[in-house]
Amino acid sequence: MAKYRKLSRTSSQRKALLRGQVTELLYHGRIVTTEAKAKEVKKIAEGLIALAIKEKDNFEEVTVQAKVARKDASGKRVKEVVDGKKVTVYDTVDKTIKKDQPSRLHARRQMNKMLYKVTEKGEKRRDSKEIDITTKLFEEYGPKYAGRNGGYTRIIKIGQRKGDGALEVVLELV
Repeated sequence: MAKYRKLSRTSSQRKALLRGQVTELLYHGRIVTTEAKAKEVKKIAEGLIALAIKEKDNFEEVTVQAKVARKDASGKRVKEVVDGKKVTVYDTVDKTIKKDQPSRLHARRQMNKMLYKVTEKGEKRRDSKEIDITTKLFEEYGPKYAGRNGGYTRIIKIGQRKGDGALEVVLELV
């Protein structure tokens, strides 16, 4: 018996398709796709969520000092003249960061192997920002599903597609 569905694609195409659909499912919370694809995406997504639950509290908070550019009221950097050159003025600020333990770092890298980067577009190019799906998994989905033993996704059949008659389903996070 086969361990996975081939979905009539080469291995590289299949991997790219599944990575894209898993990323979209974890970002949006639900996707519409065919039944065969949904079953494959479900396997991968549930594995990633289980990994996030296992490693959700495996970090330590560390205080570090960072140099941050001083800004004026309009949000521009403050500059002063030193030896005839304009130099930006920096302030030292204490910041608290989360430092992953080795097992959580390994889990984060395993997740990044299966997920694409997501960029949320703004009105202008500089307004777009990158969303870290692995952080969303650890901070949002990990605590949310901590009391469950599997079954983090649900497949709802919605009927046949008009073009080719393939059975379409909604795959969503519970």
